[in-house]
Amino acid sequence: MTHLTYPPKPVPGDRVAVVSPASGLPGILPLPYELGLDRLRTEFGLDVVEYPTTRKMGATPQERADDLHAAFADPTVKAVIASIGGDDQITVLPLLDRELIRAHPKPFFGYSDNTNLHAFLWNTGVVSYHGGSVMCEFGRPGAMAPLSAESLRAALFTSGEYELRPADRWRDTSRDWRDPATFDAEPETRPGSGWTWLNANRLVEGRSWGGCLEVLGMLLMADREIARDTAVYDGAVLFLETSEEMPSGEEVFRTLRSMGERGVLQRFPALLMGRPKTWSFEQPNSPEEGARYAAEQREAVLRALKTYAPDAMVVFDVDLGHTDPQVVIPYGGTVRVDGPARRITVTY
Repeated sequence: MTHLTYPPKPVPGDRVAVVSPASGLPGILPLPYELGLDRLRTEFGLDVVEYPTTRKMGATPQERADDLHAAFADPTVKAVIASIGGDDQITVLPLLDRELIRAHPKPFFGYSDNTNLHAFLWNTGVVSYHGGSVMCEFGRPGAMAPLSAESLRAALFTSGEYELRPADRWRDTSRDWRDPATFDAEPETRPGSGWTWLNANRLVEGRSWGGCLEVLGMLLMADREIARDTAVYDGAVLFLETSEEMPSGEEVFRTLRSMGERGVLQRFPALLMGRPKTWSFEQPNSPEEGARYAAEQREAVLRALKTYAPDAMVVFDVDLGHTDPQVVIPYGGTVRVDGPARRITVTY
């Protein structure tokens, strides 16, 4: 397996970079962004540094790569946080200076399209952090979700073990970020239902790899940042989640099938599957429709595993990725999945 190093952590008072390596949405949706910046400053005690493309829609891949290089190379910046995800971060990857980033390792936080950069950092030997975008988690209406804030604080400032736990309540729907009234109250939530375990007869501990499934599919198609020698993933813990684009069960199955045919899927003895996003503005499902969508996705995952990794231990509905609250998963960090005890522990 690739040798991975945990970068040094910031402390309150340090400078952190906020970047937009995927999309400059802060420029057209300032309300959640400014709220997120304020919480980084006031609740986490961090000094925020922005870059030329942080609020710029339509920035070129080279401009976004330049901002990443500047953020990593600046010795006064102690962590790098994505404003939000996007769509084409894959075009930035060929422009990145791997040696520069390897020489200046820093904690990077983000998810969704930022899976591209996480996979790049994994291959560079740097542990990163899947979760915690400025506009979503830090800029959540009303208040940060307590579980999200606790996990983010631990991941940002500490280096020890952190035990994940299922959310007591969670939410799926969103309100318009353009409407100031959206931020006057917290979103509606529903009771949590816990995790579902499969093949939970052993303990698996290893480095994590994975992220947003749709982005991993793009990396497979472009043949980028997914190892040719798939033995590097042996013994690692796979974690996956899907975005608000809500790919169909068949799309999920086909991506996992491609991972299996590539020789990737069968390398992982354990899988953490994030609770799927089941509502979007484009597809505002009822709770019943959302439940059917989630069931179809689970069936697709099980169908792929039955062929390529039938003995893998699986935990469904983990609070990672496009869900609220959200726990941070160290990308390339140590994850322990204890089946008999039904416990998941990560090392930040």
